[in-house]
Amino acid sequence: MKRRDFLRSSVPAVVLPTVINGFSVKAFGAESPLAQLLNGSTPNDHVLVIVQLSGGNDGLNTVIPIENYSNYFNARSNIAIPENKILQLTAKTGLNPAMTGMKAMYDEGKLSVVQAAGYPAPNFSHFRATDIWMSASDSNQVIVNGWAGRFLNYEYPNFPVGYPNNTMPDPLGIQIGSTTSLTFQGPAVSMGMSISNPTSFYNLLSGIEDPAPNTNAGKELKYVRLVAKQTSAYTTVVKAAADKVTQQSLYPSNNSLADQLKIVARLVKGGLKTKIYMVSYGSFDTHSLQTTTTDPTVGAHATLLKNVSDAIKAFQDDLKFLEIEDRVMGMTFSEFGRRIKSNSSTGTDHGAAAPMFLFGKNVVSKIWGDNPTIPANVNVNDNIPMQYDFRSVYASMMEHWLCVKNADLQQIMLKDFQNLALVKNPDCIVVPPVTAGTSYLEIWGTPFTQSTTIKYKTDGGHTLLQIFDTMGRLVKTPVDAELPAGSYTYNYDSGPLPSGVYYARLQNGPTQQVKAMIKAR
Repeated sequence: MKRRDFLRSSVPAVVLPTVINGFSVKAFGAESPLAQLLNGSTPNDHVLVIVQLSGGNDGLNTVIPIENYSNYFNARSNIAIPENKILQLTAKTGLNPAMTGMKAMYDEGKLSVVQAAGYPAPNFSHFRATDIWMSASDSNQVIVNGWAGRFLNYEYPNFPVGYPNNTMPDPLGIQIGSTTSLTFQGPAVSMGMSISNPTSFYNLLSGIEDPAPNTNAGKELKYVRLVAKQTSAYTTVVKAAADKVTQQSLYPSNNSLADQLKIVARLVKGGLKTKIYMVSYGSFDTHSLQTTTTDPTVGAHATLLKNVSDAIKAFQDDLKFLEIEDRVMGMTFSEFGRRIKSNSSTGTDHGAAAPMFLFGKNVVSKIWGDNPTIPANVNVNDNIPMQYDFRSVYASMMEHWLCVKNADLQQIMLKDFQNLALVKNPDCIVVPPVTAGTSYLEIWGTPFTQSTTIKYKTDGGHTLLQIFDTMGRLVKTPVDAELPAGSYTYNYDSGPLPSGVYYARLQNGPTQQVKAMIKAR
């Protein structure tokens, strides 16, 4: 099924497309005698905000590997950020100089970086890769519902029958700045609503209506608007929540992401019980002129990163001002990263893994994982090797922030994923921290011509050992099993694989490590 056909067919009969004063809303459900029987499954007031960086953000010029700067510079000398301009987070890792807001958040303990998030066998099409991130599917699966939609379906069963009701009178999920995406698509119906235009949102609150022409078509438009106002079940509660908030802290101007996040903060403070909000910003598709030719710290990518950084910092400050920062956590994602090597157009091409950011007062503020491995000599096809499966981040946020039971989580996420301690003092389940400084994975014999020995350690439980090539493709899965704690050896025969760099990745509970190995002629 084509993407546009799916989006058309996925809208249920009870959905009422609404346009009020240019404010586009998709509202779902109505009151029912069943309403009193419907209750959410996880009684908490936590809110998750998803920030989509559409277009494929260049992770290497966002989170910069200071410890491997020479190889980073050699791979992309025409766009490399000067070492003395990097905003240092640790001795080994820093941020793009445009990201002063997020640097301040890290210093305040309100920002976390997840290095090299991706998935096996990455897809480099914008549309397909976006679908994978929104559905949380494997790259060879086509799933017509989203991970957040499956969560909301678990949280609010039988939706839209009996909704809104006294227990859940508000939208389940809200997307601002776009039509409702695959992320909110449930098993049967979409579980979210869209606010497509932040400017028109404020027109709605002020009662401003675009004039309709004095024609037959204009009279019909007035009638459609009247019916929409009468039948849109959630428009009234959204407006009521927004009207409760009369003062917010300062947001940057001329920043569409800030405009969207300002609405989110207002609605959360206004009392909506909505669990998940999604906003989007882009485009990060920087094939050319990613930086200027004279100064790599300015240009299109720097402007994008500055706007993201400034918007998220202003949002976090506003949450504190509104006294709701205990309730809200956020995370960013982009459908893919960019290649290690820059191109001749002062840009970067579609790649694989890239960093994710988590933010909020309750985030475990740290850098998860190591700086990406960058060989001394790279070619145009080389990619950042995946360290964390992005679905591990989703699953961990759902379990430890939205308090989904582990048994239910596996149904929502379609399989079991690595558990990460992303949340500080969670109200749900505490994940033991990763043992610092312990080597769980070693390559005994590299470079090798045909075979090498991989030694790995597990603390017990599910243990996964994978081999990837530099394109991010999964070459082999030597181990995928429940193992007792101990040390193991695997003799890896590379078979007919061509010479080059490969990556071994070990995952065991909250621990994962990646090591490079070289096959020589």
